[in-house]
Amino acid sequence: MMRKSGSQLRIGAYASSVGVALLLAACLGIEVAHAQAIMRTPTISVPSRVPTISPNVAARVMSVDHGPRVAPTTPHISARMAPNPVLPYAHYSPNLYPACSAPYRDADGECLAQPSGGGGGAGKSAKKSTGKGRGNNTPVGVVSRTYANEFVAEIDSALSLTEADELARRHGLARIASENFPLIGATVGLFRITDGRPYETVRREFAADGSVRSLQPNFRYVLQDQKPSVPTEGDPAQYALSKLRLPQAHTLAHGANVTVAVIDSGIDAKHPELANSIADNFDALGSSEGAHVHGTGIAGAIVAHARLMGSAPEARIIAIRAFGGTGGSAESSSYIILRSLNYAAEHGAQIVNMSFAGPKDAVIERAIAASAERGLVLIAAAGNAGAKSPPLYPAANPNVIAVSATDQQDKLFTASNRGNYIALAAPGVDIFLPAPDGKYQMTSGTSFSAAYVSGVAALLLERNYTLKPEALRMTLAKTARDLGSPGRDDLYGDGEADAFAAVMAVPVDSTTPVAAAGTTKREDAGKRRDDPGIRAIAQPSLSSADDKSTISQVDRPASR
Repeated sequence: MMRKSGSQLRIGAYASSVGVALLLAACLGIEVAHAQAIMRTPTISVPSRVPTISPNVAARVMSVDHGPRVAPTTPHISARMAPNPVLPYAHYSPNLYPACSAPYRDADGECLAQPSGGGGGAGKSAKKSTGKGRGNNTPVGVVSRTYANEFVAEIDSALSLTEADELARRHGLARIASENFPLIGATVGLFRITDGRPYETVRREFAADGSVRSLQPNFRYVLQDQKPSVPTEGDPAQYALSKLRLPQAHTLAHGANVTVAVIDSGIDAKHPELANSIADNFDALGSSEGAHVHGTGIAGAIVAHARLMGSAPEARIIAIRAFGGTGGSAESSSYIILRSLNYAAEHGAQIVNMSFAGPKDAVIERAIAASAERGLVLIAAAGNAGAKSPPLYPAANPNVIAVSATDQQDKLFTASNRGNYIALAAPGVDIFLPAPDGKYQMTSGTSFSAAYVSGVAALLLERNYTLKPEALRMTLAKTARDLGSPGRDDLYGDGEADAFAAVMAVPVDSTTPVAAAGTTKREDAGKRRDDPGIRAIAQPSLSSADDKSTISQVDRPASR
């Protein structure tokens, strides 16, 4: 018998194993060709070199009564941001102001008071609104328009506190607070029904009292941001800077000696991005709540100066806490907003950022008119209630610069309000900002668009301290980069703000600001001017072809 070689034995063993495998595959009902393909096709696993972020970031973050608490697990972001590439995200629940139904709109379609049984709340549950597109999250619901059983009333200024309490008791009310507001030259109090009587009955009787000058519901205001979204590519911290041409503008101005009042939730003054930028704090709520993600983010959009860059990194902030509450969302009221505006006007604010929205409110309209009369520049978020929403306030007030939000492709943020009251647009989708406890957040909303424009306004005031509010508004409008349909429209107003063009359009005034007397610039200001550090980006040409010419815009309307 002829002996088989070792190679022949190995070939025979391999053939036998293949035959057994094919026979087994046939027995199991698997196609032979497919089985052979499986056996012969090698599988090579090559790990991706593109960093990825887990899609369930939001699910790992929790909201609590006194601000967000972030779980230990944190996502990775672009290593270009900083030496430490691992930054936790903070999650803030979305707030969407309820749109009012037709019976509660005036002739211009604006929301008026919508009281209902039980004391001024929204009687019927409002429908949830939906949003589409990147950075637009379906809100979990809406809030009632007013605080139940509460009134804001202007009362006789001659009344003592004891007499004001007696006035309240006569009508089955409790005086929660009252004070004189120099801004509007009136004494205003907050009153609450205590005897269970119907809201309308008490309102009629109280309004008829000779000591009551005016009476209205205590309206509810909410901050205008959306749920944080997960970045998919690129450096999320940078696109707003190039869109607004901030690096070029910062060669001319940084917002030095300009004071911006931020009426918002609590601000983390110890955050590295905000170091030495908070010149004053006022808690209009009288609360003990800690820093909040929204207020901290708004301040960062204006004055961030460490790993990020705000639009006016050397401006001073008056941090006014007007929004607080439980369940992760922060709310405010007519009375607290009035108190906040009064403080801003009385303590040297030149610009007031209002990244919140509510209904048309007589006492706030009065305070805004008085603030404008004093020469304050008032800037507000257009609102995140979407295309079908009626105008929201204070943005829709003619004395206020209303700002809508755009994304990295210059598309309008789906949730952004529209209307003829929109003055400008600015980046507001997937914005990277500071959050409490040294953390950072990715978030969207017209809130942050307004904050960027507040910073740009500070650059103009540093350039020329004597610039009046209307001249500042016209400068922003005439130098804006046109978006959407040619000319002014209800989505972008006069276009996206262009910080560099606006600063260039303002004549220099070297007069020392009166408000700056006795103040000191931050110690690190000079160093940051000379050291672009990690915030350096590809800067567009100073004479970019898509720049909006100031001359060509002279005939465009600057007012709403």
